[in-house]
Amino acid sequence: MTTIETPTHLRENPLEIAREQLRRIAGPFDIDDNLVQVLSECKKSIEVSVPVNMDDGSTRVFTGYRVTHNVARGPSKGGIRYHPDVTADEVKALAMWMTWKCALMGIPFGGAKGGVIVNPKELSRRELERMTRRYTTEIINEIGPEKDIPAPDVGTDSSVMAWIFDTYSMNKGHSVLGVVTGKPLEIGGSLGREEATARSALYVLRDALMYESRSLDGLRVAVQGFGKVGSFLARFLAEDGARVTAISDSTTALYNPNGIDVPAAFAHKRETGSLAGLKEADRIPHEDLLLLDCDVLAPCALEQVITAENADKIKARIILEGSNAPTTPTADEILDANGVLVLPDVLANAGGVVVSYFEWVQGLQEYFWKEAEVNAKLNDIVTRAFEETWECAQSRSLSMRHAAYGLAVRRVAEATTTRGIYP
Repeated sequence: MTTIETPTHLRENPLEIAREQLRRIAGPFDIDDNLVQVLSECKKSIEVSVPVNMDDGSTRVFTGYRVTHNVARGPSKGGIRYHPDVTADEVKALAMWMTWKCALMGIPFGGAKGGVIVNPKELSRRELERMTRRYTTEIINEIGPEKDIPAPDVGTDSSVMAWIFDTYSMNKGHSVLGVVTGKPLEIGGSLGREEATARSALYVLRDALMYESRSLDGLRVAVQGFGKVGSFLARFLAEDGARVTAISDSTTALYNPNGIDVPAAFAHKRETGSLAGLKEADRIPHEDLLLLDCDVLAPCALEQVITAENADKIKARIILEGSNAPTTPTADEILDANGVLVLPDVLANAGGVVVSYFEWVQGLQEYFWKEAEVNAKLNDIVTRAFEETWECAQSRSLSMRHAAYGLAVRRVAEATTTRGIYP
């Protein structure tokens, strides 16, 4: 029996980044120091051992986490990540960012996050299912539709959510639709959930361009990451007239200044599992994609890709954060000084949790909406959040990130003060 340990890719401690962001906006938004101390800590964090019988008869032990940051505004909500570089502090930071994201969108959730240290690509489907069901069993007392609702994240999908839903329901003795979101449609999933994060990024970029009297037509966009977020964002942008000049996945980064054929990239990725070999696009180093001459750079992969080392070399005038925390605080300062408009993660990629909220509501009601209704409601919520953030940034002479975080943190602080600290 072996325990798997892997190094982390993170350049800086993500929890310290999250706490530093909180401290930076506390002053401008009059957040009491005592509340800053409360909000800097996670309400609950558990680490579990996940032994799994492998197909070859051996047993491997994985490490899993589930963290709840805050429940002042409602039950906690957050994805589950399967990745070899998951760390406890990363999960805590992601839970904190989810709290701010939910508050900014005005939905009645706090933040949570989960993760297992594993490379899911190395497991067979049966091994992945066994690991998921054992992990669910280990955290089963921590989750529930009125307590903590998981969802997909990096390395997980609707199938993983189906296994969690089934494992939880079998233990409870009846189907509990609201225990997870991001489920397949056949068992209570919501139309529009898979594309929701990319749609919110599209809506935020569209609104930002409107304030600058510009449009998507002919806009040059480089999209880093071709998973659920990056691939759908590239497709939506191309459909609306933008020129997607670069895309990448974990193995390959591609560039064509005249525009990449996004539908062909979709088909190639689906058929081969990689962007490698896509025709009419030149292969470039991954790090070069971030530095291309383009109008918009959309990081849609993992954290900390824009850092103090490369921020000053970025030529894009707009950063659209499709992933969580792709920009470090030091890089933020450099980009702001260079006049780059950063559309922050808690605003730009919030569509996933918004439509997860819709799925949760639909599951509780056992009444499901049409896709057009889901997308219209998503547009209303994201547009309202953008307008509130933009107005705050303009009136207070703040960056969009500071405005978004400030509005969100203030709402959580107000909820905490209103409820009081028990006992």
